[in-house]
Amino acid sequence: MDWDQVKGNWKQMKGRVQARWGQLTDDEVEEAAGNRERLEGLIQERYGETKEQVRADVDSWLADEDANDQTHRA
Repeated sequence: MDWDQVKGNWKQMKGRVQARWGQLTDDEVEEAAGNRERLEGLIQERYGETKEQVRADVDSWLADEDANDQTHRA
């Protein structure tokens, strides 16, 4: 899954984002509004991780989401 898919389906993806990063508030997830840089900044602030750690975590989440989508389509 690429970020354009996440952004295009943000209403559906918000719950998945919050499931992965549960310390983010509803308002913070809403504030990100599909903007990857903003979401990464919020995750970085909330979890105290480096920019590189957050980027890798988001990339991993995208790969997991892609794998989940492939499983559900099979």
